[in-house]
Amino acid sequence: MKRKLSVSVAACCASVAMLWSSAASALEMPSIFGDHMVLQQGKDLPVWGWGEPGEAVRVRLGGRSEKTTADEQGNWKVTFTPFETGRPLKMKVSGESDTLSFEDVLIGEVWVASGQSNMQWTVGNSNNSRLEIEQADHPELRLFYVPRTVADEPQRDCDAEWVVCTPETVPEFSAVAYFFGRDLNRELGVPVGMIHSSWGGTPAEAWTTIDSIHADPMLQPISERWDAQAEADRAARAAYEEAHAAWQAAADKSAAEPEAPKPGNRDSWQPGGLYNAMIAPLVPYAIQGAIWYQGESNADRAFQYRTLFPRMIMDWHEAWGEGAFPFLFVQLANFQARQAEPVDSAWAELREAQAMTLDAVENSGQAVIIDLGSAIDIHPRNKQDVGWRLALNALANTYGQDVAYRGPAYESMSVEGNKATLTFSHAEHGLQSWNQGKLVGFSIAGADQKFVWADAKIVGDNQVQVWSDAVAEPVAVRYGWADNPECNLYDGTGLPASPSRTDDWPGVTVEAR
Repeated sequence: MKRKLSVSVAACCASVAMLWSSAASALEMPSIFGDHMVLQQGKDLPVWGWGEPGEAVRVRLGGRSEKTTADEQGNWKVTFTPFETGRPLKMKVSGESDTLSFEDVLIGEVWVASGQSNMQWTVGNSNNSRLEIEQADHPELRLFYVPRTVADEPQRDCDAEWVVCTPETVPEFSAVAYFFGRDLNRELGVPVGMIHSSWGGTPAEAWTTIDSIHADPMLQPISERWDAQAEADRAARAAYEEAHAAWQAAADKSAAEPEAPKPGNRDSWQPGGLYNAMIAPLVPYAIQGAIWYQGESNADRAFQYRTLFPRMIMDWHEAWGEGAFPFLFVQLANFQARQAEPVDSAWAELREAQAMTLDAVENSGQAVIIDLGSAIDIHPRNKQDVGWRLALNALANTYGQDVAYRGPAYESMSVEGNKATLTFSHAEHGLQSWNQGKLVGFSIAGADQKFVWADAKIVGDNQVQVWSDAVAEPVAVRYGWADNPECNLYDGTGLPASPSRTDDWPGVTVEAR
């Protein structure tokens, strides 16, 4: 992080010993504070850092001033009452000998973007990347990219800095975070700051506090598995180091380039490890909310995810202490080969666990992208629509705009004869099949729990009738229940229905119960 540091003339002329002492206790702040940062409008603004125990500290921001005294450990914090968006401000933080200055500070909307590889996926690797990068000149969109690292204990800082969004700074930034932030900036007309903190191939437990994992019986197997894996990893690491030493000795003696061995570890899966290193350093920086794209690494434990994912969100809520701030997540996209007949699906069960979070966690929202995936690529390149569907959630529920934000969601079922009628909520402007084609994606079963493909038709504004000649007495109906379902139910605004089922029969991840 680049900070502007002003030191008195006397300090500059001090002895080497005194300079060393001053450096050891110099006024410091976490890197989340810096030039070009965005501070959250309309909320109390905590500003904090470290200095000499007992040191008097004054913070000036936009004509206001707050002062405090560092505690016995050198920690200090002040809190400003809410600001509203306006012209760029300066922040000056003064201790007894040092001053930190930050320029081009904007007041606007601040969001954290986190998850695994689909959140990490860059603008440069997304659809129409050349044009998107060329047009990424947004002076009031600011980007902060937390480096990927793991820690055993909560950290107080990370090595990152705020940058203005330009064609030069955007290519390696999260595509979902960028498109979400760009769309909010355009629709709201206020500055937006996006804090990107993600790591590909990581499970939700790595982003959850270890105390929460230890406290819940459903989650305790996570730490037990990790402990067993960690022992295996230590053995693999020792073997790697021995093999690497032998490889290095061989390479030193030969002009050839023998292949280097690869280390055996899964550090990024450590329960609590990413929370400690990549979330804790951001707390309590004032934010509006968070967006999240993850779940692939937990798909084999969908039943457990029903507990883990809400617990993770509540950890974040508790850490920030702002109450239940908006937490908007992406439901898993369609992926892998299509099945000829209805089958159980781990990915469908994970999507169900994600959807259940809407009821489990206050102020949560879901973007359904069952139509944006690919059979052969776990990373859909169309991140523009992902960002926009998340933005619709925020525009409707956080900012109060009158926009459709959620596609049809299963609500109830009634049965008459051999026909089941499903009622859907969030059927804005009625239900429709994509391109007005035949409605597909529904399967139906009787008491034998054997599903077959079903015929289906829209009846009324918010209902679908489902039947099959092979099922005389329907008991359950599923929609989009597959890794990569063929399904085409939408609302009248073009938002897809969420995959769902009316039954609660055990599936392929039942062993995680």
